[in-house]
Parts: sequence; structure tokens; C-alpha cells
Amino acid sequence: MFTKLLIANRGAIACRILRTLRALNVTGVAVWSEADASSLHIREADEAMSLGDGPAAQTYLVSEKIIAAARQSGAQAIHPGYGFLSENAAFAEACEAAGIAFVGPTPEQLRVFGLKHTARALAKKHGVPMLEGTELLANLDEARQAASVVGFPV
Repeated sequence: MFTKLLIANRGAIACRILRTLRALNVTGVAVWSEADASSLHIREADEAMSLGDGPAAQTYLVSEKIIAAARQSGAQAIHPGYGFLSENAAFAEACEAAGIAFVGPTPEQLRVFGLKHTARALAKKHGVPMLEGTELLANLDEARQAASVVGFPV
């Protein structure tokens, strides 16, 4: 079990993760942009690290800033919450390379399941029951033809 975890997210999801960490007696580190300086997740965290000023694209979505905050805080793991970096295979790999656990799917799982067509192909290969669907379609005519077979809504 980790003793300190950084939450690479904000708002309600960060608060939920912090409550769980408290129940597990794990120190929760929150990150924040200047626009979120008075947010509840900052007040509820055991520690809080600023990612600087700017929109999410310049703060919460910058892998290097998140990993630097984790290193500076001594966090052993990063929980991405949902959205932001939670489905980013490169971020999961960067965490691994930095020696910090990524709380979520492996980079390979993110790649395979992040695209519907690769996830469907894998499920089909393993005999998982699926709803009617198609492989990737090349153009609008193929899509119309498939819709007439699969049915609506598509």
C-alpha cells in the first residue's frame, strides 16, 4: 500500500479520492491551478501543490508538471481521476519511467481499449458477446450500408 498519493485532477473527483485515501490512512496530495486556488479539494487535501497559472492545457494536462509535483511531494503513486490524463498512455508510461505508480490501466490497456475498433476486435477474438456493430468504415457510403444492416440508432 502506498503511504502518499498525488491526485492529478480537481473538483468532485479529487474530493472523492481524498475521502477514500483518508479511510485508508494514505496521505493525499492535491494539485491546483491558480484559478482553482480556493477549491474544496485543496482545502480537503493533506498537501497541495500549485501547477501554476493558466488553463487546464497549461496545468492539469502537462505531464511533466504533474510528475514534478509528485516527485517534490514524495508521492509514490498518481491517481488521474477521470478525464484529463486518465486515458493517456504516454502519461502512464511517464509515471512508470519516473518510478511512480500510475493508478489505472497499463499503457498497453489504454492503447487497446482507448479505441473502440481495437477493443471490439479483442473482445471478438476472445468470444465476448457484443452488440451488433462494424469494423472501421472507410466512407459515408459504407456507413450508410452498415446502418441499414445494423439498424438505428447508430
